[in-house]
Amino acid sequence: MTSEQKGLRLAAAVTLATGIVLAVAALPALNLPVRLLADLLIWPFDGGQSLAAPETRLPLAIGGGVMLGWGVMIWMLAGQPMQQAPEAVRAIIRRSILAWFVVDSLASVAAGAALNVGANAVFLALYLIPMALGARQDPALA
Repeated sequence: MTSEQKGLRLAAAVTLATGIVLAVAALPALNLPVRLLADLLIWPFDGGQSLAAPETRLPLAIGGGVMLGWGVMIWMLAGQPMQQAPEAVRAIIRRSILAWFVVDSLASVAAGAALNVGANAVFLALYLIPMALGARQDPALA
């Protein structure tokens, strides 16, 4: 397994773990990590976010499930498909991560959580850096 594949699998693991944390936050008794993150991102840090309303818990459940599935998909793509068709896999992952980044960041700003753009940039870097390094090392592209 190449360092690019390992880097993508690390990013995928972070993504799917984040999905699990978000999905579990749909249960009020288990939402402390996400509640603290929401409080931090929706400034000021004042304990004002409860995440208790059903209309809040439902998107947490859905978003967590989607993020978990996305992480699993990227984990799988980083295996044999990456070995067989690295440029195609890079294009799939690059387009999906950029689409997510733009929509999530714009929506975060609209929701009053502009600080989330910084957190999104970390996820973006987790994916784009290993792919950029891998593309440079790919002998098929030399």
